Amino acid sequence: MSTFSLDPGEDQLAVRDWLHGFAADVMRPAAAEWDEREETPWPIIQEAARIGIYTPDFYAQQYFDPSGVGIPIAMEELFWGDAGLGLAIVGTTLAAVAVLANGTDEQIGTWAPQMFGTPDDVKVAAFCSSEPDAGSDVSALRTRAVYDQAKDEWVLNGTKTWATNGGIAAVHVVVATVDPALGARGQASFVVPPATPGLSQGQKFKKHGIRASHTAEVVLDGVRVPGHCLLGGKEKLDARLARAREQAVQGGAAAAGPGSRAKGTNAAMATFEASRPAVGAQAIGIARAAYEVALDYAKTRVQFGRPIIDNQGVAFTLADMKTRIDAARLLVWRASWMAANNQPFTSAEGSMSKLYAGETAKWVTAQAMQILGGNGYTREYPVERMHRDSAIYSVFEGTSEIQRLVIARSISGLPIR
Repeated sequence: MSTFSLDPGEDQLAVRDWLHGFAADVMRPAAAEWDEREETPWPIIQEAARIGIYTPDFYAQQYFDPSGVGIPIAMEELFWGDAGLGLAIVGTTLAAVAVLANGTDEQIGTWAPQMFGTPDDVKVAAFCSSEPDAGSDVSALRTRAVYDQAKDEWVLNGTKTWATNGGIAAVHVVVATVDPALGARGQASFVVPPATPGLSQGQKFKKHGIRASHTAEVVLDGVRVPGHCLLGGKEKLDARLARAREQAVQGGAAAAGPGSRAKGTNAAMATFEASRPAVGAQAIGIARAAYEVALDYAKTRVQFGRPIIDNQGVAFTLADMKTRIDAARLLVWRASWMAANNQPFTSAEGSMSKLYAGETAKWVTAQAMQILGGNGYTREYPVERMHRDSAIYSVFEGTSEIQRLVIARSISGLPIR
């Protein structure tokens, strides 16, 4: 087990500086253009692939870093560059995490490379969990997966929504219900290979922020996938369903705790639990970027004969911004280290990190706009875009209210509703 440390090693610092250079030199100059275009920034993704950032090997190296902080450092730097472009680059990793959390070694080796493609032919992947009537309540998923034993195929039908890269992805990972009577415990994840008939893109959403990241509905109409596309395999699924049915007959058993990095009792929640600290790190990157703009502005903007940072109201706000950013980073690093070293989240530390970092990003970017005054409200300065981008971090991968519910249940041991 790695000792928890706040001092990244030389390799981590080198990766941080490398990513920071890419964020500063490639992402930031292009951020406003792609925000306005609201299109997938394929040239930026291709450049990331060309230099080795957009590859399964790179993310695997960060994910399996025993210190746990490889992924948070990477996410913070990329999202410091720009959140929309950052999500376009890392959105594929959510589908990759789904395969990692639920799949076999053979499935990981087969599908991860196809999710990214090559520098000359980049691909993206999509994780499809939410539905029009099932967002936070993953137990209410209506997308069905029915096994055709004669052909050893699974048939998927349903509609997914809020899918990053949905419809444009080469590989889709779909969470579907196998046994509706078991609720969330009757679900499984399936890989839908490239060009599978029956999968199509529904509406593409025009969003308030993170506009360079593609978000859309995914329609599954009689989609047939081979049996080996069931993540984890049918034998494991059958055993899990049998246990769930036995528990249901006996009156139910308590769900597993929320902190283990082990493969979860629910396909969607296993993915979200593994990714929440990383999402928190993204929010920190946005907050840090906005804070730096505000700090520089306050030191150079002169009013009434002196820089506005000379005013306590501005100086104290900047002090609070910096304090909250650093506190959020500590929560994210703690949760990431715990996950990497198989330490249980006894108090929902993963949810804590995502909750606090997301709320911090919203607050810090709002304060940055206030410090810049009228300039902060214009597109001549990046803080208005950062403020728009930050809003999603109290919504996706579990709203702030859901995070608080998870934390409350964890610290109380009670089924709070």
